[in-house]
Amino acid sequence: MHNKIFGFFANLPVGIPFSISFKKYHLEHHRYQGDEYQGDEVRDTDIPTYLEAKLFCTTFGKFIWVMLQPFFYAFRPLITYPKPPTTLEVINTIIQLIFDVIVVYYFGGRVLGYLLLGSAMAMGLHPVAGHFISEHYMFKKGYETYSYYGPLNWITFNVGYHNEHHDFPAVPGSKLPEVKRIAAEFYDDLPQHDSWSAVLYDFIMDPDVGPYARIKRKSRGLST
Repeated sequence: MHNKIFGFFANLPVGIPFSISFKKYHLEHHRYQGDEYQGDEVRDTDIPTYLEAKLFCTTFGKFIWVMLQPFFYAFRPLITYPKPPTTLEVINTIIQLIFDVIVVYYFGGRVLGYLLLGSAMAMGLHPVAGHFISEHYMFKKGYETYSYYGPLNWITFNVGYHNEHHDFPAVPGSKLPEVKRIAAEFYDDLPQHDSWSAVLYDFIMDPDVGPYARIKRKSRGLST
């Protein structure tokens, strides 16, 4: 609960409530990674939809998709796999709306606009946002998860240690470098990214990589 309360606080400058709902869907991404469907339900909402893959498959299209990435992440789960809101999500929303109203009242709408646009830019065409693409888009055939061990981990709570994170999701980010150190024989030889900026460039410019470059598992009892 202390983590959830701190999440409410950390969520405030983002401008929109997502602290609780992100975790709800992110846990299923871990549990059903690559399982686009289980029966009629979309499980891993981290996978772009077929429509995204078809519309944003060109160089210019992928550039636009990267810029709009935060909106796809925010609204894709609500469309493909909607869930009823929990009590904590309602609380998260109320706290965020109160904060937004206070910002507008005391500082004006332009300041709230700055927070919202800043959040959109930080999750779109920004070097740090390269981690969203670097994690699971298939840059090397047959590999679906990649780590990044560069200096930007210092300001992103080690989110680049993504293979380690998926192997041990309960380990906090501060301890993931230690996981890699004590299990180096499992991680050192895996494909990895050296630059999130290069990831963004390659994603946009390489015709073999795009929203469609994801490993998808077949649902049990179905052929896909």
